[in-house]
Amino acid sequence: MLVKDFDFHLPPELIAQKPLERRDDSRMMVVRREEGTFRHAAFRDFPDYLEASSLLVLNDTKVIPAKVWGHRSGALVEFLLFKQREPGTWEVLCRPARKIRTGDRVDFPGGLTADVVESGDEGHRVLRFGVPDVLGYLREIGFAPLPPYIKRPKNDASGRAEDLARYQTLFAEKEGAIAAPTAGLHFTPEVLGRLSERGVKTARVTLQVGLATFQPMRAKRIEDHRMLEEIYTISEEAAGAVTRAKAEGRPVVAVGTTVVRTLESAARVGLEGAERGAGGGQDGGENQAELAAARSIVSPGTRGTSMFIYPGFEFKVVDRLLTNFHLPQSTLLMLASAFAGRELILAAYEDAVREKYRFFSYGDCMLIL
Repeated sequence: MLVKDFDFHLPPELIAQKPLERRDDSRMMVVRREEGTFRHAAFRDFPDYLEASSLLVLNDTKVIPAKVWGHRSGALVEFLLFKQREPGTWEVLCRPARKIRTGDRVDFPGGLTADVVESGDEGHRVLRFGVPDVLGYLREIGFAPLPPYIKRPKNDASGRAEDLARYQTLFAEKEGAIAAPTAGLHFTPEVLGRLSERGVKTARVTLQVGLATFQPMRAKRIEDHRMLEEIYTISEEAAGAVTRAKAEGRPVVAVGTTVVRTLESAARVGLEGAERGAGGGQDGGENQAELAAARSIVSPGTRGTSMFIYPGFEFKVVDRLLTNFHLPQSTLLMLASAFAGRELILAAYEDAVREKYRFFSYGDCMLIL
């Protein structure tokens, strides 16, 4: 498959630059895979589209204020801190990258300084700060790491507080992400309350959204692309809830592509473990029964995943998907196409453009049933 087969025309004015005043005022396109249809609804009606027996799985990652501006010899440079190697040492992306070289010293607000100790490709640098608790400084001086299609004046603190609050889900707990799981941004206490009243159960997993979210597709063929690794955690409680739902035939509803990748990655870990365990037995019938039961298991624990989901992928866990509208030719659009079919998704996107849906992180959403 070719990357260009997942392109669509998006007028720039449809890219949402600000969140709506109320999170649940978002529009929601409802896509039904079996019928091959889509219709227009409002997100506040999301609970009405779920079976009362559903298990809703949320990503409780918390976005850190990872974007900060520093000065090097008078030049203002933007930094995105995306990975802590050890206390005080962080991997970063910077721009303009040509202004930052190994051996430079960078001055940040609040008296924070850092030395550039490594240089890599495409703006990748390693900074060693003068203090171990860099995250503490970021909470005071950092900005929300909004994606580049959301335009903000450089180093302008006037909208800092709003973005730090709104580029975060209501259920964010586990600090470490550099991008929000945007399908979760629509939820309000009222919607969560209605889901509970309806009988929908919830479970939480954590995927610390990292550079894979920003990773461009440079290959021409989809099969040649390799995803960067991101770290996920599934508790024993969450793994048990998902496994019970699958065993009882109750729908598992993923809120966002990060939850899809988490659950489907963990399912393969569980299946591989069951295959190894069943392989040593004598009774082929018993082994097959164990394998059949294992297909619904998601393995708890903390692991890395570089899973790339595109059409042809076999979903083992996720039955329904709530997701935002994604970039053309992106891995996230390919994941949605794997779940619902490329033709149906591209037709739905074409209709969303006609109906002037708001796109991307602060935009509207799609429920795939």
